[in-house]
Amino acid sequence: MRPGAAAILAALSLLSLGAAPAGEVPLPARLRDTGGGTQLITAQAAGTGATTGTVTWWDLRGGHWVRAGSAPARFGAKGLVEGTARRQDTNTTPTGLYRLPFAFGTDAAPGGTRLRYRRVGPDSWWCQDNDSRSYNRWTRPRPADCRAAASEHLVEYPTQYAHALVVGFNYSRPVRGRGAGIFLHVNGRGATAGCVSVPREAMRRILAWADPARRPHIAIGTAGGATAISRY
Repeated sequence: MRPGAAAILAALSLLSLGAAPAGEVPLPARLRDTGGGTQLITAQAAGTGATTGTVTWWDLRGGHWVRAGSAPARFGAKGLVEGTARRQDTNTTPTGLYRLPFAFGTDAAPGGTRLRYRRVGPDSWWCQDNDSRSYNRWTRPRPADCRAAASEHLVEYPTQYAHALVVGFNYSRPVRGRGAGIFLHVNGRGATAGCVSVPREAMRRILAWADPARRPHIAIGTAGGATAISRY
C-alpha cells in the first residue's frame, strides 16, 4: 500500500458510516435546539427564495451527531418563510423546529416503520378550513363544518402521499390563517405548496429509520440569514 493510502481508506470508511470530515461540525451540533431527542431531520435550503435543498437525517451516538442518510429536497414554490410569520395559501415552507406527530400514506407502511402510521382511505381528509373545529387535523370522515373546497382529500394524491410524515407546524395550538397540512412527503412533479418533499425511496428510508422512542424532530431553515437553520 502506497504512503497515505491507509489514511485515505480510513477517511472513506468514516464517511461511509456517516461521520463528518475532520474539522467539520455536523449540522445538528450547530443548531440552537434539536428537540431533546437522539434523532433529527434537517431540511436546509440555500436561501428563502430557494425551492430546492437537502434533507438529512441524523442519529446522536455517544454524544456526537452522525449522518444516517441524505437526499435532495424540494420546498414551497414561493420559497421559505419564518414559521411564526407564515400565512396560509402562500405556497411557502415554514422554517422552525417541529415535532413529528405521526405518519400516513396511501401505501402500506414500509417494513420496519415504528411511528404511528395511518393508512389513507377514501374518507381520509386533512381539514384546512379556518372556520372548522378540525382545522389542521386529519379527519375521517370529513366533518360537516369542514368544507371540502378548503381541505385536502388525501386519497387524491397517491404519488405525494404514498408516504408522509406530519410536520408539527401550527399543530398543537393551531392559529387560524397561519397554515395547515405541512408534511414531509414524496416528490410530486415540482416544488410543493409549502411542504418538504424527497424522492420516494428516501421517504421510505426515513420512515424505517425513525424511532418514536428517540423523539425525532425536524428542523427546517436556510443556510444563513434570519431563517438560518442554526437559529432553531
